[in-house]
Amino acid sequence: MSNAFAFKELSDILVEKGFLKPEDLVDVSIPEHERLGDVLLKLNKISNEQLAQALAEQCGYAYINLDQHKIDVDLFSILSADIAYKLGIIPLESKNDCLTIAASDPYDLTLSDRIEKLIGSPVLLKISSREGIDACLKKSEGTAAILKDLSREFQLLIVREGSEGNEEFVSLDAQADPDDGPVITLVNGILLAALNKHASDIHMESNEAGVNIKYRVDGVLYPATETLDPSHQNSLVSRIKVMAQLDITERRVPQDGRFRLRYANRDIDFRVSILPTVFGEDVAIRILDRAAVSREFEELSLDMLGIHSDILQGFKRVIHNPHGMILMTGPTGSGKTTTLYAAIKSLNLEQEKVITIEDPVEYQLPGVSQIPVNEKKGLTFAKGLRAILRHDPDKIMVGEIRDEETANIAIQSALTGHMVFTTVHANDTIDVVERFRYLNIGAFEFASAVSCIMAQRLVRLVCSHCKTKKPIKANAFSYYGIAQSDKVTHDYLGKGCDQCNHTGYQGRTLITEFLSVTPDIKQLIIERVPLHVLRSHAIVAGMVSLRDCALSLVRDGKTSLEEVQRVTFSQ
Repeated sequence: MSNAFAFKELSDILVEKGFLKPEDLVDVSIPEHERLGDVLLKLNKISNEQLAQALAEQCGYAYINLDQHKIDVDLFSILSADIAYKLGIIPLESKNDCLTIAASDPYDLTLSDRIEKLIGSPVLLKISSREGIDACLKKSEGTAAILKDLSREFQLLIVREGSEGNEEFVSLDAQADPDDGPVITLVNGILLAALNKHASDIHMESNEAGVNIKYRVDGVLYPATETLDPSHQNSLVSRIKVMAQLDITERRVPQDGRFRLRYANRDIDFRVSILPTVFGEDVAIRILDRAAVSREFEELSLDMLGIHSDILQGFKRVIHNPHGMILMTGPTGSGKTTTLYAAIKSLNLEQEKVITIEDPVEYQLPGVSQIPVNEKKGLTFAKGLRAILRHDPDKIMVGEIRDEETANIAIQSALTGHMVFTTVHANDTIDVVERFRYLNIGAFEFASAVSCIMAQRLVRLVCSHCKTKKPIKANAFSYYGIAQSDKVTHDYLGKGCDQCNHTGYQGRTLITEFLSVTPDIKQLIIERVPLHVLRSHAIVAGMVSLRDCALSLVRDGKTSLEEVQRVTFSQ
């Protein structure tokens, strides 16, 4: 069947069912390399379920709506959960040695044959929407049966330091009492699912109803499972504590730890934070996949970060100065370290000695000496920085300035002929000035040492496959704090599709606020003028605020006002 004929036949069915009008199809081009359904969905006239009904009729299959369907977990003994997730299908029932499944693409003519070979029995196909299948799988993702099936394919090994200082690999299943098997399986499944979804963090939150598991993907938290029964709370937390070598008997004070897993021939670090709450202990786990980070950093450069060309030109000029301090600020996970790594990679590492001290070392930079902080052994940022200065460096990177001692040493290093790259937590470039005042750094020393301050955030991009454009309503201007001078007239939203995992967003880009410490700005800092005065002078001098940078992305149709509101604030 040709693509043009199939498209016309599918369109006719939609018109016959009353889902589309003939005039809706005027000027619609016949797709050559795009799925027929995706072209029709872009008309914004039909739902995913209506399209699935038409596809089923066109190809001669039965249609099923999965809104109220609940997967029988026993069926995963016939068709593994891992295969169901990979292929985007659902086992519906098994009768007379024939397995009935739901799929979304009736044009995949080999699907039934592939599954029959896998399970060794006949397959009966029904059609549902991709969205319905995803939602049904998601509802079942939290069950121990599915997570157990997922964890069978991979063996997670925990990495421990042996008695002779070498690394030892021990199966996670061997780390606890046999009675803890279901808990081990559940935790393994949670970790594996987080890795497969490229999550940066896992959150286990306790409340009156039970335990909620959430993944942070692209900076936003999403529920990972249904709410787990409250009876699982203590065993889940205890399991995480065992892995991180924390005290399982202590439940009244916060604890921090870490563990490393070997998975698919790569090492992945997990940083654990335990926090006591009213309903029990909450867990936050930061995931650092070194192998994935290494692949991303191989081609890393300042030019690929998305920094505006004017700011990028000024930033490149400053980082090649012989001395001074470059300060990066932004919340956790905003890409500060990535920007500093890209800056260091742009230096001539053959002619200059570059040393870093980090917590942890996220990526190994060729030609750079990198020191990991080890507070248990007494190696703090301050002590490490003192030792670095005795090692004749040209440029130094300090992962984060957290205290007065580190701040003082870093400032003095910048004043005595070194270029210092570092980060500090503050809301924006101007607030960094106040942050160093709080750390008891003199205004003259700060102004003399700092070459530039750059604040940054990561903004989600609206999915290009399901993006819609709509005019901004009058009341939205005041709600979002938009002025006429911002020249924002339309908002862009993603409806949600397979490409963006039904979030409406796909990928992120950088927004920045760059403050060059010019002689005029330096004088204002020394005079300790109020922050709002300093901000006004900086904007007059050409500084573009984080919010203005984000609004420019809205004007270009790349992000939404909702996302701008999430990551920035109006002055």
